[in-house]
This record gives sequence, structure tokens and C-alpha cells, in this order.
Amino acid sequence: MALTTTTYGEVDLSKDDRPDLPPPPAVAITPCDGGWPRPYYFENGLRRVAPYHYTYNTYCKQRWRDREILDIFAAEFRDRSREYYKDAIEAGQIVLNGKPCKDVHTKVKNGDVVSHTLHRHEPPVSAQPVRVINETDSMIVIDKPAGVPVHPAGRYKYNSIVEIMRAERHYAFNPLPCNRLDRLTSGVMFIGKTSKEAEEISAKLRGRTVRKEYIARVKGRFPDGEGWEGDPMRGGIVKCEEPILTISPILGLNRARASGKTAKTLFRRVAYYPPKTQPETTAQNNGRQPASAAKPLPHTEDEGYSIVHCLPLTGRTHQIRVHLQFLGHPISNDPIYSNRRVFGPSLAKGDSTADNDAEIKERLSNMGKTELADAYAYNTDNPTKIDNIEKEISGLNITQTQQTTPTQLEQLRGQELQRQYGSTAGYKPMNRGSLHAGSLPPDSSTFTNDHPTASPESDPAYASLIAAHDEMVQDYNIRKGEKLTGKLCDICQTPLYSDPGPQELGIYLHALAYADVGGEWRFTSPMPVWTRGEGENEEVMKSPEWDYAALGKEAEWVDVEAEREEGERRNRSGEERNKSKNKDKELVVEEG
Repeated sequence: MALTTTTYGEVDLSKDDRPDLPPPPAVAITPCDGGWPRPYYFENGLRRVAPYHYTYNTYCKQRWRDREILDIFAAEFRDRSREYYKDAIEAGQIVLNGKPCKDVHTKVKNGDVVSHTLHRHEPPVSAQPVRVINETDSMIVIDKPAGVPVHPAGRYKYNSIVEIMRAERHYAFNPLPCNRLDRLTSGVMFIGKTSKEAEEISAKLRGRTVRKEYIARVKGRFPDGEGWEGDPMRGGIVKCEEPILTISPILGLNRARASGKTAKTLFRRVAYYPPKTQPETTAQNNGRQPASAAKPLPHTEDEGYSIVHCLPLTGRTHQIRVHLQFLGHPISNDPIYSNRRVFGPSLAKGDSTADNDAEIKERLSNMGKTELADAYAYNTDNPTKIDNIEKEISGLNITQTQQTTPTQLEQLRGQELQRQYGSTAGYKPMNRGSLHAGSLPPDSSTFTNDHPTASPESDPAYASLIAAHDEMVQDYNIRKGEKLTGKLCDICQTPLYSDPGPQELGIYLHALAYADVGGEWRFTSPMPVWTRGEGENEEVMKSPEWDYAALGKEAEWVDVEAEREEGERRNRSGEERNKSKNKDKELVVEEG
């Protein structure tokens, strides 16, 4: 190919022959794309996103009509305070139809577009990669890591499966999830490369031609179940058919409830690990006192834990988590359904009533704000220990308004000591022999012949070390789970959260396999590491399998429409019986 040169004449820069550009839209739309590559960085095993400015745009919802704009933001969006939204409206950061309203009493009308620009702080997620199980020209089967949401939603945008996969492949790649897993759940997911293929896969998953298998690690020894053959590790079939009702969509809370939607899950214990016990100490065997029975290690259940194979036959939100809680064996590290601060000592075992819904929602709303959503910390809060806590509280002149944990009790003790003895009560002597200030050698100046039992606690250096230790403990409590730290962002003055703890980056629930009912295909992810025992030589267990031939019709998907019609028929029958009873009562009253 030959190259030629061309000479340009002089160009008149004063003339612009380009057509007029269209006017800017009435509503400013800040692109969600903060540039390329994505603003990820990795630190301490977490995938982080640098804070960035972002504009949310939404049309007026029906429930917002004729309500004041401040009331809407304060009621609908929980991640900021009412004071923040008031300041944002007055500063023009919240816009109505492209124009700052600046009046907190402005009422939103049907058709209005509400825009909110803010400095966005995304929570970090696990740095585990999105592993590919199988890939074709039209579909990708992935092993979703725990703790990562599927779609951008709420506080998450870039830290989502969709955006992570786009960042790893190409900015023009548009991954289309065909099934959805909870943020905390890991396992098999289908990603369509084209909208046609994604719709076809989604239709199959919504139908009754795909079997879904999960694996979970739960508290205690799961029931032996029907058909148990005496194997202490492997159990028989346990069936749960409790209907499920969404109690609070905002909090993501669901419960077993007779008035809920039809739900059915089959469970089978595939492994049981008894609790590890503490070795007897030398002091227990030196002849000065008899050896006592070994006790479970801290933060474990008295009955150990079980690995359970789950077969959901309906697709309700949190179905497996709610059914396991109802059976009395919730997922060990579930921050919601295994949380005694929320559900109390029994963890709502066998409870399908609405008696405590208001209290449960109030307690749950505090998780992640003023309290840690930590299931591990409550594992030893058995009824006996709680009774002892109650007795200790009664001596502190403190009115208890809700379930109190040992950590809260220690805080209450400190408050009461401060009230009685002043600020110096913060310098508490540590137990002798500990690794903290209590193990300091005594100050020679305080030990004399006249005062052989004098204590080093009067030494200012001792008090300083005690204060430093308390600060370390407070810092640990902040870092071990997501919670408001009391610090503010330098740019937007937004209250900052601490990093999520391990229990908030995922729970012991894994989508193990998806398979075609006809046997044409089956995709299985590796078993998670938490399925193995805690011994040094323990290995990850092999994937269990259901004997579908033996299960027969029991393993068929529930015909939800037929169940709904049957439920409506039962409701009508119950209403007729109630009317008949009321008529009988009226007749009795009239005759009397």
C-alpha cells in the first residue's frame, strides 16, 4: 500500500460548522463509572474501593407522593442520619427535577425525579477471586465467593460480582446473572453472556427442572432423621415445611410463619464433630484439688457442630437459614438467625408466632451501628450463664431493658464504677498472672517491711499501662466487626464504619451443585474449607450426594400454585367454621 502526503490550507478557527449540540438534561446524571481501570485495591485480605462521588437518581415512588422530602430520606435510607439529609438538602446536594430544593418541607409529587449526590464509601469485601467452573460461548458457571453481593445495590457498587467480572474481562463485557445468591452465601452461579441465553437459563432455574443442593455448617448435633442407620456421622432425612414470611424487607428479616408462603426443605446430616475440650491443667492434677470434667472451649456450642446437606424444594428468600433456625440448629456464624442478641437464648427454635416481631426488628436494626453483628460472641450465652448475668446486674442498680451479653455487662459495670468512684475507676487492676498489666513485677518503692502486701496499683506507670490495655481492647472490639467507629470522613463528614469481621464476610452456607432433573448436566463447586474437622490432619470432605431414586416424589419441586390454591381453600374453610362458631355463640347468648 503506497503512502501519499496531503497539504492542508489555513484553517479559520473562528468558524464552527458543527451542528448545535442538544441541551443538557434537566436532571444531572453522574456516571457510575469512575474511570478505568476500576478503583480497586487490596489490603489485609480485603478488596477495597477508594471513596468516590456518585449521583443517585430515582423517580418518585407511590409511597413517597405528597410527603416532605426530608421525611422520605430519613425513613427510606438507613445509612445516614436525619441530620445528614437535612444538611444535604439545604446544601443543594439533594436535587428535585434538576433544581436544588433547599427546603426540607418540599413535597414530592408524582413524576418528580429525585437526585442525591454524595461521597460514596463502599464496604470492603473478601479478596477471594471469582472462580470459573465452566465456560461456553454463551454462559459462564462461577463459584461465587462469600460476602460479595451479586448486583450493585445499597452500599455496594464496584464490590459486586457483576462489576468484578466486568473489571477482570473488559469494560464492554456485560455479565448477566441468571440466579441470585445472598451476599453472605457462596457457591454455584450462572452468568449469561447474552440476554437470550440468560433468559433461557433463568427460565429453567425458575421452573422445576433444576435441582439445587446446598451445604451448611450448623450448631449442635443435627437430628438423626428418618431412615437413620445408626451412623454417628451420617443421619437420615429431616423435612421442614414451615411457611416463610418476610417480616422486614429493609432489614432482610424472614421468619417461619403459618401465614407465609409455602416452603419445603430436606436436610441430611453428613458429618458431626463433637466439641473440642480443654486439656486438664497441671494445677488440676498436682494433688491439691481433684481433676474436674473437661469443658468445651470458649465460643463453641456444648454439642459441637454438624455439616448438613440441604435440598430446597421451593425458592423462598433465606429459606434454608430460616428452616435451620426453626429446627433449632441455625448456621453457626449466621449474624441474623444465629444471633442471641436478636432472638434471645432459644434462637426462636420452633417459634412461628408474631409475638416478638417488634422487639426482634428493633434489636436487629442496631446491628452494625451500635452493636456488632457477631454470632461467635454469643455461642456460649446459654440460659445458665444468662441467669448468672442477671444476678450480677441486679447488684449494679441497673435496669435491664433487653438481653444482656457478657460484653455489655462489663460495660455496665464500668459505667457503674465510674458513677460511684469517679474517673479513676477506669484504672482496673488486672488478674495476676495474665499477660497484661497484672503480671508486672511489683514496684520496689511500694514494698517495705511495714507494708509487705502493698500493691503496685498506686504506681502511675501501672495505671498508664492499664489505660493502654483498655485502649487496645477497645480497638480490637472496633476492628473485629463492622460498626460505627465515631470517626468522620475528612471530605464529606460521613460517619465511618470499621472493617467487617470474618462472620460478616460470609456464612457457612454454600451452593454446592445445580443439576438438571433429567441428568443432562450437573455443575458442582468444590467443598468449602469449613466442612472439615478441626483436627490437624483433617481434610475437606468429599461432596455428598442425594439418592434421588430413594427419595422419589419427596424430592420433587413443590407445585406452588397448587399449594396456594390449597391454602386459600383451607382459609375459606376456616373462615366458614369461625362464622359457624360465632353464630352458635350468638344463639347461646339470645337463648340465655
